[in-house]
Amino acid sequence: MAGTKTNERPGTRAKASHVRSSAYKAREVLDLIRGKSYAEAAEILQFSERGISEDILKVLDSAVANAEHNDSQLAEELYVSACYADEGPTLKRWRPRARGRATRIRKRTCHITVIVSRYSDEALEAIREREAASGRSGSTQAAEARRARVAQSRARDEEHDHDHDHDHDHDEPSVEDQASEIVEATAAALAEVNDDAEADDVDAEKAIDVVAGELADDGDPAEEPEEEETD
Repeated sequence: MAGTKTNERPGTRAKASHVRSSAYKAREVLDLIRGKSYAEAAEILQFSERGISEDILKVLDSAVANAEHNDSQLAEELYVSACYADEGPTLKRWRPRARGRATRIRKRTCHITVIVSRYSDEALEAIREREAASGRSGSTQAAEARRARVAQSRARDEEHDHDHDHDHDHDEPSVEDQASEIVEATAAALAEVNDDAEADDVDAEKAIDVVAGELADDGDPAEEPEEEETD
């Protein structure tokens, strides 16, 4: 008998498409969290050294958020019922090699899907008894950590939107305003030049009048009397 199809598996899911990583690398990390509770899976992904773990943690948080908001479930009662990575399109690039040759570079992508489901009542009772005996509530701590991350993300988004709006308040003036300012500045400069020219003309006229007055006061030079001719 055929098993349940991938797209028909029960639970709440989240999917990330076209992740810039190979499906092989994603599957190695997904194998670590399959069947784990949300607390254990989140802890494994946070301390994993693989770069793809950050993307998988985002998908896991998204699936848990969907279960909380859409299905009215608690994050403390969820576990990873299924997770898989499908191969996406591959980007082909070329790298130059010796003797005029070229080799192909394959930049692979993948589609990551995480499905979370609620534990059965018997399993939940056993988990709570085990946590009570150990004095540690990992599921609650994981849920609180996720809520803190969501609050920080929302705060960053609000701060970014506020700074964006604040920057718009101090936008540069329009082209029309700049043109009017240039015209006003040019008119003021021309007015100053005209005032200086008129002042220079007045000073020249005053200088001419002064020189003419001095000449008038001195009078014409007296002509020397001509000597009379004697016989």
